[in-house]
Amino acid sequence: MKPEHRAYRTTEGHVRIGSVVYGIGAEVKDPDGWVWALVEALDGSLTVDEVVGKTGARFPELPGDAIRQAITDLQAAGFIDDARADVPEGFSEQERIRYSRGVPLMRWMDLSPRTNAWEIQQELRAAKVLLVGVGGTGGYAAHGLVASGVGHLHCVDSDVVELSNLNRQPLFREGDIGKGKVDAAVAALREVNSHVRVTGARCEISGPDDLAELLAMGTPGEGAGFDLLVLAADRPPVIRGWANRVCLDRRLPWVAAGYEGPQVLVGVHVPYRGACWECLQLAERDRVDLRVAPGQGDDVASARMPWNPVTAVTAGLSGGLLTHAALSLLTGVPALEPGLRFGMNLMALEETITLRSPRRDDCPACGTDSARRDRVAAHDRVG
Repeated sequence: MKPEHRAYRTTEGHVRIGSVVYGIGAEVKDPDGWVWALVEALDGSLTVDEVVGKTGARFPELPGDAIRQAITDLQAAGFIDDARADVPEGFSEQERIRYSRGVPLMRWMDLSPRTNAWEIQQELRAAKVLLVGVGGTGGYAAHGLVASGVGHLHCVDSDVVELSNLNRQPLFREGDIGKGKVDAAVAALREVNSHVRVTGARCEISGPDDLAELLAMGTPGEGAGFDLLVLAADRPPVIRGWANRVCLDRRLPWVAAGYEGPQVLVGVHVPYRGACWECLQLAERDRVDLRVAPGQGDDVASARMPWNPVTAVTAGLSGGLLTHAALSLLTGVPALEPGLRFGMNLMALEETITLRSPRRDDCPACGTDSARRDRVAAHDRVG
């Protein structure tokens, strides 16, 4: 059994596995007691044959095939792995120590049939990520991705560091005021993890073609494009719409996050799997009746500020949750179904914000009219 999933017996004699964490834990009825005997034998010191023999010795009437099937079922559910599996080759001793706390958490959340939890770290190390925006949300996300061991992170931002940034943008110091954000950010991130390739470019995204060019470029010196777009910029306001269309065209997964006052929101998108960003916009408009006057747009219900009110709390939460979403798409741990917007409201912590929607026929970006179906089919034919 994975040590994070250590089982125990309830007062009714059931076997609970997964540390009773919602989304992980499971409860198995065990009227005869043999499931508990099997769990006890799965302590990491025995081979499968020895586990079957030890459990069968306690329950002679139990067929060995039934015990083996139970082991297979536990592995398929993600509760056991190979305790004798070594760290794969290629990880230095420094890396083994550096990731020795993160790998067990990923193992805890991983419910796929895997023998070695370090496979997840290998997948992360092979990933190439484009991050747009290294301010508050983006700065926390960049730090999280680099600390977690993403292989290559390319940062893009056009701004310079200002004094007003320092209340929530973690990569900058007073001595950085006046410097290009991306230059200061790259320097700071390289100090976090020397095993990660961190690059940057100071450039402005003024249209979808700029974003498409960046994504086509790939990691400088590496090529082959990116595996994920992480969008942490909120200017210009239409940038998420651009990202949605470009990523749909390139079939590239992407995540985005930000804050609106005390609300923190993250979007998770994989092209043509669940709702795209514009689908969710339409679904949210249908869900929330703003009761605006005829001829008025939804923006009349929004705060009117030349900048977004923010503290290190809202920036840190949005950046942390953005990192979580990115790691999920890169590794599959935890499994996160795309077409989702989630977050929290600091004014009402009991309110969990979750918005899901199926793909919509009326979506102007990914809708299923005949022209779009033909375009998607053509895209599939060329690879």
